Amino acid sequence: MSEKIYLSNPGFICAAGNSSDTDTFVKNLAAGNRCGIKKVECGLEGENGVKSFYAGKIPDDLLKPVEDKFDMRVLQILDSALSSVKSAVQKAVTLYGENRVGVCIGSCDNGSFLSLNAHKAFFEDGKFPSYYNLKAQGADYVATFTSKRLGVKGVSLAFSTACSSSASAIIKAKELIKAGICDAVIAGGVDVASDTVLLGFDSLEAIDHEKTNPFSKNRNGINLGEGAAVFVLSKDDLDETGIILAGTGESSDASHMTAPLADGTGAEQAMKSALADAQLSPAVIDYINLHGTGTHLNDSMEAKGVNLVFGKENPQVLCSSTKPLTGHTLGAAGSLELAACFFALKTQKIPVHVWDGVQDEEIPVLNLVKSSKAEREIRCCMSNSFAFGGCNASLIVRKESL
Repeated sequence: MSEKIYLSNPGFICAAGNSSDTDTFVKNLAAGNRCGIKKVECGLEGENGVKSFYAGKIPDDLLKPVEDKFDMRVLQILDSALSSVKSAVQKAVTLYGENRVGVCIGSCDNGSFLSLNAHKAFFEDGKFPSYYNLKAQGADYVATFTSKRLGVKGVSLAFSTACSSSASAIIKAKELIKAGICDAVIAGGVDVASDTVLLGFDSLEAIDHEKTNPFSKNRNGINLGEGAAVFVLSKDDLDETGIILAGTGESSDASHMTAPLADGTGAEQAMKSALADAQLSPAVIDYINLHGTGTHLNDSMEAKGVNLVFGKENPQVLCSSTKPLTGHTLGAAGSLELAACFFALKTQKIPVHVWDGVQDEEIPVLNLVKSSKAEREIRCCMSNSFAFGGCNASLIVRKESL
């Protein structure tokens, strides 16, 4: 079996674009176009009132009902992404058989789009509405839906490691192929920016009520977003992309339920593990898609971690966060941002970093992307995802011809 793990063209949808028009998505990232980040209202009328936040919501007219007993928004978003990888899945089934094609899907959402109004009705009437069922909140549901939707019968796994969920799913997909358990795996993630999620992060005081400003001295939190991104990972180049998943790394610093290890060593360990797995030096990485949430703690520790890994061998490595353009898509962030790296390799257009330009003198200086046109060829990219509980993941993708 080939040691290489190939990536298909991704199926994706988010506030910055979708896989039915990849040119627009690439242009929005390259231009720093925040057209998808808009004010949304959430909450219920009553004692606490309705709140408004900037968020990356997908326009309703881009989503279609799904043939499922629970026609939830999270499934509609996922289904949109899955529709773009059908061809690659069919090739995999033809080559390997339906029992050799697996599923690994990450998500933080378990039917939260239904829960706020359903629980309000329960507290008022003593029963849930007829449309609401706790089965819809099963952690497996997005993976089960994917297997049924695409007609595959291999291993089907769900991942919920907060904001690294889809990165964790992609890592496991690689391991399943390397172990000979699967020959191809549909891998990625999906999440929604429901009222429950928006209000929950607001209660953590993690929301920026203006547009997020990552790595600035003036940063003040995140803008949430929703989206999905999936790839077909395979031992054969099903879509002839010539792009491979070269290395993966994980670490668990477990220092706090919602805060990262402040000195950046947890992030450092994940990045170094990915480089070791890929058998690459830091000098080979051309671009890093930062986790870059805009919170004080994340940006501080991530800048320190990047400096620990790249500060001596590649201090000018290009870096940017795409969350100001897509919103923080939580469990879908790892796979969506890997898609941004995928297109950086294909198009040679790098996502610019959108911020106010005010450097925080308390954290290491990063070479944040100002222009989408690189001075040298982009051949190798790293994508970082750092989650609650210290669940850290780094993915490296590169051109096969590196």
